Amino acid sequence: MEIKRNLRKERIGVVTSNKMEKSIVVSETKKMKHPMYGKFVLKTKKYVAHDEKNDCNEGDTVKIMETRPLSKTKCWRLVEIIERAK
Repeated sequence: MEIKRNLRKERIGVVTSNKMEKSIVVSETKKMKHPMYGKFVLKTKKYVAHDEKNDCNEGDTVKIMETRPLSKTKCWRLVEIIERAK
């Protein structure tokens, strides 16, 4: 009998901080339309992700995946580096 696992959330964002050991802060920016005024507004959400090899730098575009809680704020892990910072 095979145990079915739920799909995990994935996000793509830009690394804004890598000053911690084995941790990065990833910012995901979305353009949302304001419900009343109709103007487009930038919404930013920050995620703390686990980076096992410490190989991310600020400005890198990365893909992160949801995982079990690794610390108080960290419940995401790095899947891949999509694009390195110039």
